[in-house]
Amino acid sequence: MVIGAFSASAQAQSNVTIYGLVDAGLVKESGGAAGSVTKVTSGIGSQSRLGFRGVEDLGNGLSAVFALETGLKVDDGTLDNANSALFNRQAYVGLKSKELGSFTLGRQYTMLYNAMSQVADPFGAGYAGSIKNLFPTAGANTRVSNAMVYASPVVSGFSAEALYALGEQAGSSTAGRQFGFGLNYAQGPLNARLVHNNRNQDTAAVGATPAKIQDKAKNTLLAVNYDFTVVKAFFAYSVDKGLNSAPIPVANAYGFKVAPKASIDSNDMLLGVSVPVGTGSVLASYIRKDDKTVNNQDANQIALGYTYPLSKRTSTYVAYAKIKNKNGAGYTVGNNNEAGSGDKAFNVGFRHAF
Repeated sequence: MVIGAFSASAQAQSNVTIYGLVDAGLVKESGGAAGSVTKVTSGIGSQSRLGFRGVEDLGNGLSAVFALETGLKVDDGTLDNANSALFNRQAYVGLKSKELGSFTLGRQYTMLYNAMSQVADPFGAGYAGSIKNLFPTAGANTRVSNAMVYASPVVSGFSAEALYALGEQAGSSTAGRQFGFGLNYAQGPLNARLVHNNRNQDTAAVGATPAKIQDKAKNTLLAVNYDFTVVKAFFAYSVDKGLNSAPIPVANAYGFKVAPKASIDSNDMLLGVSVPVGTGSVLASYIRKDDKTVNNQDANQIALGYTYPLSKRTSTYVAYAKIKNKNGAGYTVGNNNEAGSGDKAFNVGFRHAF
């Protein structure tokens, strides 16, 4: 839905679009301490959401832009938000120039997550085969508040992005801050991104509680896909170093006497394909996590799925994935919106965009 308003005094056209996505299906998980789990859940392929975005033409190629987006749970009708933030997914405002690029302020996606979901993963960071099951996307690796983001114009397929988020902790100008950047190329059948994300995890002193100095979390990712027409090939490789650079989505899903330890030095690799079959697509991927610490808690995942468009806005899907954990690793098969409870999962469902 588009709402247009014309201001005679400013002589500028302003348009606001109401948009959203409704995704729900049946999930069956097994292999964890919770046993076999069957549930109707929301956001399997993509998180269900409701949003508002707008643009106002300011003249001379300059526009004002904004977006406000909240997550929803279709299975029970509640907001999908653990922190009581109304627009937990996105909330930003800024300016966009055809010649100079865009600059926005607010809660926004990181370059790291956008590269994973938009370029690296044939499953688009959703369904049972999601890249999120083994690649690091938790918390501020996906979205960060108090962020300033600059995106350059595209020149001959090349573009660049940069993010800086303030920690906003009293008494410290560095505690909790985050920065990232991305170099992008998209032209013809090739789409590639090289991105880096750096999170300062220090905490400032509060009253009698002293400041805590901690190692930074650093993630560097190369994501590439190439469309051969008969098949679209995907590749991703990441280097993750530092505390919380590769958190485990579920602390101890298998009920081990000694809980799995999150790696502070690991590499991740993904190989995937999307194959057109009729009007639908077969999706497949292999993901490997290589824990380079003394714990050597490696894991790998294989996944297979199929998506079928029922119309331009509605599709149905089915997906299956299995993880093999090694040396006490504790990774789980989840989907776009849930971390999962075991080492196997099956999804079937519907999604509609408006």
